[in-house]
Amino acid sequence: MTLKRCFPPVVDHHTRVLILGSLPGEVSLAHSQYYAHRQNRFWHLVGEVIEQDLVGMEYQNRLATLLAHRIGLWDVMAEARRTGSLDSRIRDHSSNDLIALIDTLPDLVAIAFNGGTAAKIGVKVLGERGDKYRLLRLPSSSPAHASVSYAAKLAIWRQLRQSI
Repeated sequence: MTLKRCFPPVVDHHTRVLILGSLPGEVSLAHSQYYAHRQNRFWHLVGEVIEQDLVGMEYQNRLATLLAHRIGLWDVMAEARRTGSLDSRIRDHSSNDLIALIDTLPDLVAIAFNGGTAAKIGVKVLGERGDKYRLLRLPSSSPAHASVSYAAKLAIWRQLRQSI
């Protein structure tokens, strides 16, 4: 199993909502971009939430648009061993210092977890500090999580609007 590392956080001083994934998949790592797999619905879901066509934008413009809407991105895992992209294959992970990051975000009101693995690890890392924020457990945008329809996912992801 090869060691995989996360990307740097995408945040700024005005971030109100921080969306945390687990760890970038193979396609994302190959492209050095969050949610680069074409079948991952992240950019579709967030685009509908903020009413922007993120899918049609270049990657750097997507990130800038998220920041303009006060949304940040990062992962709960700093690194882990994993073959392939499935969270179920993750071994020997180390967590990112979420506390240190959120301490730099004075406007932060909500932390959203993209999928069950991110939520399980993220809530544990945040501990009691998580009580200070609105915590949202979102259904995974991953193509591996196809048991929930896009419409059902979007209905839950729209909860982000209340915090932006």
